[in-house]
Amino acid sequence: MTAQPNANTFPFSLERPNSQPDAESFCSALSGTMEALLSVIEMETDLVRAGKLKEAGELQPDKARLIHEYTRGMMTAKDHAVALGNLAPAATQNLRRQHGEFQPVLRINLAVLSTARDVASSIVSTVAKVAGARNATAPTTYGSNGSAPTGPQSARGIAINQSL
Repeated sequence: MTAQPNANTFPFSLERPNSQPDAESFCSALSGTMEALLSVIEMETDLVRAGKLKEAGELQPDKARLIHEYTRGMMTAKDHAVALGNLAPAATQNLRRQHGEFQPVLRINLAVLSTARDVASSIVSTVAKVAGARNATAPTTYGSNGSAPTGPQSARGIAINQSL
């Protein structure tokens, strides 16, 4: 189990902004988090498309941290939307626009990850079936000495975890 970051690790304040500089600072910091997350997601998408799954997996800690910051920042922005809109309308509007542009990129990333998972699962399943088929050639009738057939056996040494 990993420890969740505390409120002091966020690049923005979770408190309601009371001035224009506070509101603009919040919007700017959340925008920076969104840009960093977008960059990591685009790198991950490119690596998965190129079949470099190990390298893509190495991005996970940064991606998880940025997702946590982004989610907490958006919840804070929602909680203080009126104050942000009144104190820094241009920065708030820019944040909304950036959030809208972020959603399609995230959908593409999720589709690429889903496809990679399906392909990997299909490959492993095919290998398991082929390995299991080798045992399917056992006799299905009684042998000359009257012994019962052992029948096909499942493949040994291959496990598929489909919960991923």
